[in-house]
Amino acid sequence: MDLLQSVSGLILGLFMWLHMFFVSSILLGNDAMWVVARFFEGYYFFGKPLPWLVSLFVAGIFGLFVLHAWLAVRKFPTHWRQHAEYWRHMRDMRHEDTTLWFVQVITGFGMFFLAPVHLYLMMTHPELIGPFESADRVWSGRMWPLYLVLLFLVELHGSVGLYRLAVKWGGFADGDGARRKLKRLKWAFTLFFLALGLLTLAAYMKLGIEHADRVGERYRPISTVFPPFGKGGQGGFAGVGPVQLAEIPQPPLSPNGGFGKGGD
Repeated sequence: MDLLQSVSGLILGLFMWLHMFFVSSILLGNDAMWVVARFFEGYYFFGKPLPWLVSLFVAGIFGLFVLHAWLAVRKFPTHWRQHAEYWRHMRDMRHEDTTLWFVQVITGFGMFFLAPVHLYLMMTHPELIGPFESADRVWSGRMWPLYLVLLFLVELHGSVGLYRLAVKWGGFADGDGARRKLKRLKWAFTLFFLALGLLTLAAYMKLGIEHADRVGERYRPISTVFPPFGKGGQGGFAGVGPVQLAEIPQPPLSPNGGFGKGGD
């Protein structure tokens, strides 16, 4: 059971670090984030976006999250006497690793209630992942308070968890010098990912504020390298003619003088 808990925690911890890099692509521009989102929909492999691939992946992460939570909760104090004894033990010893375990308990408890909200949204609406779509969810959908709290919970829980895994399985259990260096590295990663997460959340909030009067509009990339969607994330692409100044071309004129539909 301990090994399974460690393996599931390691996978989730490393995934969260990668996830942070993926969502922070918005800092490189809207097109960069659009490319990352379409990559996970399989567009560059199948020639069209398949949002259900994202749903399958998120469902797998959701299942791993539930398994890890079930394995971890077995070690939580369940009786008030156990809580009192642990508090007394932590106060008397003043041992940092004991305190870090308590941080994991508190952050894990918070994640148990908040993380499923985000995972469920991503699993049921994978097509709504993109620069405008995600920014609308963060700001107009009023999800930014949840994401702000979840950012601190996830990064603290994950960094402490990976540190404790390194101590338990990585040969850092002996030698205060090695453990001190490992703690410094842990805090460096924690601060880095918190800073990156806050900048990323601020970028989505800023874009959401600017896009608040057009909520629901799908993003269409202005880069000439990537063809713009004709129907958002639902599949199908607009026909792309010569592009001037990296602008999205207007739909062609129909015979009656009005605007016709773009190509499929």
